[in-house]
Amino acid sequence: MSESASATQGLRAAIDRSGYYPDVVADALETCLAGERVVSFFVHHEPTFYSEEVRRHITVLVLTPSRLVLGHTDEHPADDTLPTPYATASTEAVPIDRVSSIVVSRVVANPAAYEPGGAVHEAILTIGWGAMGRLDLEPATCADPNCEADHGYTGTFSSDDLTVRVSSAVEGGDAVGRLLGFAQELSVLTRRPPQFR
Repeated sequence: MSESASATQGLRAAIDRSGYYPDVVADALETCLAGERVVSFFVHHEPTFYSEEVRRHITVLVLTPSRLVLGHTDEHPADDTLPTPYATASTEAVPIDRVSSIVVSRVVANPAAYEPGGAVHEAILTIGWGAMGRLDLEPATCADPNCEADHGYTGTFSSDDLTVRVSSAVEGGDAVGRLLGFAQELSVLTRRPPQFR
């Protein structure tokens, strides 16, 4: 079996293991993948709590040689839109050369005793490609504590298109390792040739 076929089968097996409408999720991804080879993937099933009910959400990240494909599927109770429960699945394909930032945050327990390759308690992957940003503003001030002048606002703008957080306490250490592995594969694919640095 080729490495590509193995990765594609691994992706489908991970979607099936999530148990979250696997055929809906797989069909939505297939539309965006369009037969392109799967390099790496990460499947994150994340239930959320709304009042007295649990709603499920799944995020699937797939790397191909040329694109980052993202799939999101949510479930909804019956409402005015449909008289039965339903799911919405959306996919987005981002060309690899559009990925502008990759932020990987790690949480390790007892850092003084940490050894290379040791256990990571939590991992957070944030990927930016310019589709969405976050602007955090606050009133600007000066050094004079008695100053009453209006100094306007100051703030920061950050690209924040996608954030995935995985904890070993919730999803297990293997899930944390898979997210870190995906982040590394993404970093490899987004390296720019020297003439573009």
